[in-house]
Amino acid sequence: MNERAASPEPSIAGLDLDALWLPFTHNRLFKREPRIVVEGTGMYYTTGDGRRILDGLSGLWCCNAGHRHPKIVEAVVQQLGRLDYSPPFQTMHDKGFELATALAALAPGDLDHVFFANSGSEAVDTALKIALAYHRARGEAGRFRFIGRAKGYHGVGFGGITVGGMVNNRKAYASALLPGVDHLPHTHDLEHMAFSRGMPTWGAHLANELENIVQLHDASTIAAVIIEPMQGSAGVIVPPVGYLERIREICDRYGILLIFDEVITGFGRLGHFFAAERFGVTPDIITFAKGVNSGMVPLGGAIVRKSIHDAFMQGPEHLVELFHGYTYSGHPLACAAGLAALEVYHSEDLMARARKLEPYLEAAIHSLKGEPHVIDVRNLGLAAAIELSPRPGGATKRAMEVFHWCFDHGAMVRYTGDIIAIGPATVAQHTEIDRIVELIRAALRVTP
Repeated sequence: MNERAASPEPSIAGLDLDALWLPFTHNRLFKREPRIVVEGTGMYYTTGDGRRILDGLSGLWCCNAGHRHPKIVEAVVQQLGRLDYSPPFQTMHDKGFELATALAALAPGDLDHVFFANSGSEAVDTALKIALAYHRARGEAGRFRFIGRAKGYHGVGFGGITVGGMVNNRKAYASALLPGVDHLPHTHDLEHMAFSRGMPTWGAHLANELENIVQLHDASTIAAVIIEPMQGSAGVIVPPVGYLERIREICDRYGILLIFDEVITGFGRLGHFFAAERFGVTPDIITFAKGVNSGMVPLGGAIVRKSIHDAFMQGPEHLVELFHGYTYSGHPLACAAGLAALEVYHSEDLMARARKLEPYLEAAIHSLKGEPHVIDVRNLGLAAAIELSPRPGGATKRAMEVFHWCFDHGAMVRYTGDIIAIGPATVAQHTEIDRIVELIRAALRVTP
């Protein structure tokens, strides 16, 4: 049974749904059966009709400390009472410098300079621009190519969808994609990897395709490789043991920058502030967003190596070094929320808590092996996916129906294609993980 709040929200009954065009949503179907939330606290949403919904995806992989953590809320309120906005061009507020310093201290190796954006999409486009401009600053303007990966998701800017490898995100815009982009194969192979717990032991050799791409295009034309350490939006595709190390080795050999898109994997999703730390592989640029302030206020950015930053600082001091930025780069409220979130992650030891939750989530999610339609279960950190056999003539419908059933019965999960994904917050309890998994089990048993 669904838990109900004390009283439903009275304004929902007369809500006009027509004007809003929802992103990544089947709008016509949604507006016939809308799912509207009006409140979030901890691990739970409250809907407009008063039902409590257990959040199994940390919002959208972002509310890693739970919803409306009081210390983060307080920081935003205090900041709003002090400074609402200041332009990031030629001026900057104190919280921007403080957060950049804190993030640089957490990043691996010599990644110690932060460029703020407002989302993962903007963070990726920022990183791609920095990579191109870096090579030009070093006299290698011929390095214009990017290498992405099949099934990769890097946001929805034109740069991000070009290096991304999700077909539906690209096909309507093919005429406007960036030139000179190639893609590595993905590491999703059910024949060799199905039901792996954590990192698959098969598949490191898939990284060798980067050598073939380098030989095809010549290393002197390639600016950067961009990959998600773990592919989240495609359905929790976990890298094989040794795969990321091999990618790093090839990039080093040919002077190619390596960009880790850590928009999903950062800030506790894999039990560390950055996945680079978990995997022991240091990229040249990290993109971040989402969990940096537990989803409280839009914020993203790129963290770069000192050598990359310093390459821009060679000309006359009165000239702008990088012609790029956003009106809301490092917004005061977002930065205040980020500083508070980092303090929460530290003071409540949420990275360690995520690592302790991982084996419990792994055992729970793999208990779904053998349930109807399940052809794979995979997991890493606080991320897991259940892949379903597609319904003949109705690809994605089965997973969509599982998503709807779970929501109707009290849990928010995510579906992408025929995959159900979950990513509970670092503050989740064992009982909450159990409930999410058992609702998925029940949904599978009643879904044809």
